[in-house]
Amino acid sequence: MELGGHWHMSSAPRLVSEIAEPQQERKTGTEAGAADSGAVRTRRFLLCLYLVGFLDLFGVSMVVPVLSLHVKSLGASPTVAGIVGSSYGVLQLFSSTFVGCWSDVVGKRSSLLTCILLSALGYLLLGAATNMFLFVLARVPAGIFKHTLSISRALLSDVVPEKERPLVIGHFNTASGVGFILGPVVGGYLTELEDGFYLTAFICFLVFILNASLVWFFPWREAKPGSTDKGLPLRKTHVLLGRSHDAMQEAATNRGARASKKAARPWVEVGLALRNMKNLLFSEMWDIFLVRLLMAVAVMLYYSNFVLALEERFGVRPKVTGYLISYSSMLGAVAGLALGPILRLYKHNSQVLLLHSSMLTCALLLLYSLAPTMGAVVLSSTLLSFSTAIGRTCITDLQLTVGGAQASGTLIGVGQSVTAVGRIIAPLLSGVAQEVSPCGPPSLGAALALVAIFIMSLNRPHSSGDRNGKLKSE
Repeated sequence: MELGGHWHMSSAPRLVSEIAEPQQERKTGTEAGAADSGAVRTRRFLLCLYLVGFLDLFGVSMVVPVLSLHVKSLGASPTVAGIVGSSYGVLQLFSSTFVGCWSDVVGKRSSLLTCILLSALGYLLLGAATNMFLFVLARVPAGIFKHTLSISRALLSDVVPEKERPLVIGHFNTASGVGFILGPVVGGYLTELEDGFYLTAFICFLVFILNASLVWFFPWREAKPGSTDKGLPLRKTHVLLGRSHDAMQEAATNRGARASKKAARPWVEVGLALRNMKNLLFSEMWDIFLVRLLMAVAVMLYYSNFVLALEERFGVRPKVTGYLISYSSMLGAVAGLALGPILRLYKHNSQVLLLHSSMLTCALLLLYSLAPTMGAVVLSSTLLSFSTAIGRTCITDLQLTVGGAQASGTLIGVGQSVTAVGRIIAPLLSGVAQEVSPCGPPSLGAALALVAIFIMSLNRPHSSGDRNGKLKSE
């Protein structure tokens, strides 16, 4: 009995460990398998979202290049055509922030479906427009609800970790850019057919319906936030300005209180969200949005008289200039694929990458303004395609880093509103600058880019090492 008891006491732990080890191995293997499966599901969801971006710009770019020709065929004067064109930008200006905030309140799926379907209605009406009244009426739904790309970018920020966000948004921009390259080719071919514009608008409507079907059948259960620390939206220090942590925390508390009011009606919540975001946007993020506005206007000035300037300076025919524009668009799409290696080179520091890309953009705008030969123009256009594509991705990433994932739709919507302001300002500045010289608009663009660089240099954090340490600790 004594020997038996001794054997039992000494062997029991060994038996338990022998049984536990296989169980632990099975548990570890199960967890690893679940992680791999989750990564595959997330990847599948991202690919679906990339396809949404491609189809969106593919459909739009079939119609937009031929809108001016259709307006002219309806008998509108150039002044009326200009007013109609500006009305779309004005609608986008006032609706971007509201729709973005609304997507944060009601959810990305509902808002994305609604925007796609109402935009499809707008293009269907456009295909049926036989006079200017119907044409203007058809532009209203698209002007208010054509925010598919903005909501998609906000959704991307919700489902991927912060470190991967610039790369994923870059890939999304690449997919959208490919659609923008192919769309005009298809639209130009269809327009040459009998009643070609109406056919093009109807096909655009069908593309949007296809996109809505894709969103409806999305694997939404597979879309899970990639990083729980994004629930602390205003504690990030990866920003342009040395932020006040207390002020950010107070803003985060206010937004958290707003989110806790579950019984509030959606439209009331939208109003509360916009009001609570006001202090953040204008006290904590003013420099980011000012830089976005300046760089957007600078690039728009470059494109504003591109065809006319090359014809006057070098005698280049518009057809050849069109090839150069298509070439630049293709390079801009490819730039999204190059973001991965570039971000690793910069250790995922979007702020420094934005500063350097803005410096390159400023230098290239100046080079284009002073270019003595077409070779210098081609060189500047080639590098500008990369610098501007990278800059757009970095400024979006900075907005989301400062504002946080809880308000991703609102932040991207505000950014789109800022860009819409640029679309209103740029033609006016371009007209004034072009009175002086064909090189006036890009020269003014270089000056505005220089101001943006100056703002970024003044508002850089004093210690990048401390910033990175805080990011890692969080």
